[in-house]
Amino acid sequence: MDPRVAQFMETVKEKNPAEPEFYQAVEEVAKSLIPYIDENPKYKHAKILERIVEPERVIIFRIPWLSDQGEIEVNRGFRIEMNSAIGPYKGGLRFHPTLNLGVLKFLAFEQVFKNSLTTLPMGGGKGGANFNFKGRSDNEVMRFCQSFMTELCRHLGPNTDIPAGDIGVGGREIGYLFGQYKRIRNEFTGVLTGKGLELGGSLIRPEATGYGAVYFAEEMLKTRGEFLKGKTVLVSGSGNVAQYTIEKINDLGGKVVSLSDSNGSIYDPDGIDKDKLKFIIELKNIKRGRIKEYAEKYGCEYLEGQRPWGIKCYAAFPSATENEITEEDARLLIANGCKVVCEGANMPSTPGAIDVYMEADILYGPGKAANAGGVAVSGLEMTQNSMRLTWSREEVDKRLKEIMQNIHATCVKYGKEENGFVNYAKGANIGGFVKVADAMLAQGVV
Repeated sequence: MDPRVAQFMETVKEKNPAEPEFYQAVEEVAKSLIPYIDENPKYKHAKILERIVEPERVIIFRIPWLSDQGEIEVNRGFRIEMNSAIGPYKGGLRFHPTLNLGVLKFLAFEQVFKNSLTTLPMGGGKGGANFNFKGRSDNEVMRFCQSFMTELCRHLGPNTDIPAGDIGVGGREIGYLFGQYKRIRNEFTGVLTGKGLELGGSLIRPEATGYGAVYFAEEMLKTRGEFLKGKTVLVSGSGNVAQYTIEKINDLGGKVVSLSDSNGSIYDPDGIDKDKLKFIIELKNIKRGRIKEYAEKYGCEYLEGQRPWGIKCYAAFPSATENEITEEDARLLIANGCKVVCEGANMPSTPGAIDVYMEADILYGPGKAANAGGVAVSGLEMTQNSMRLTWSREEVDKRLKEIMQNIHATCVKYGKEENGFVNYAKGANIGGFVKVADAMLAQGVV
């Protein structure tokens, strides 16, 4: 490791003990940025990198609520307001029993760069709670969301902090959260994104992260004269991002043969077509079942306790969670013919896996660039809320595609090496950094 990066990381670890996910995210960015900062001393003198890894505000609070059995339950809530140099804090809420401060700081840090790359005026933040949905009724989820928002609402506002959904926070939860915010603050504002259309939500928002990842992959492929049409594709996860990644790949003529959840993966060599996707959406979004039920219904292979990375493919879209592709998985992907890895999830590849991609010169779309479509359409939802307008599906999709094309162009601008190879990770890191850093310089030491 570059000694400058090692020295910087020692400082980060001293200030943030026991937060490995945060270290991983910062180190990946620092490897690209520290050489760039040394070439641009204005950022070094102002200690922009030291400031950008420090959250502007960390909010931790308790969430007491009443179960259906009349028992008082207590969870812990978080909001990391990471950076507001280019706009109000923007980033999702995640409800998951394993959630902790280190995971949220990594997500908030990544969000700063991701939001910057969209070119929309949004700062970075992230939040959530260590809530477990398993076995909980709709009424329990509602009471939990209401208690969560009762505490968080004092920190939110359409010009201050605008959360969205993330893992565990879909349309149902956003509706409950928005209803409680409206009740307490007595105002109908665009303080949450990912809302239902009846609450001022945007068309294409549910599809945006998955669609955007596919648009980004197509832009990368164009640089090598290739397309997804006729290609075999692996997708992990089975939630919102995975579902709409499949839908868009199908539209472009590709064939997706895998999905997964925390219990295992399915391998369907015939491909997940429109009707099968409809089954998955009902299974996961309404019945909240397990992906194994797909294998039982369609008679395909179920890989219990495994991820899908051992299956032969042309492209892979990891769309589940962080660190789901290890170095060993990456080598297996490359050996099986994979030419493209495009991240629908946040930081799904370990540092070792990324090194393997770079050694193989494959097309690698890092999450902060490739999955920025979700927050991009959240930004478009904010615009529509401010204007009291609703754009058509075609209009939002057109704007989403343009944003992903612009993000790709930024990555090429800052990531193209002398030999012509585009290091998209480096390009995304520097491209996202420059806009935020220049805004911080212009605002002085704040």
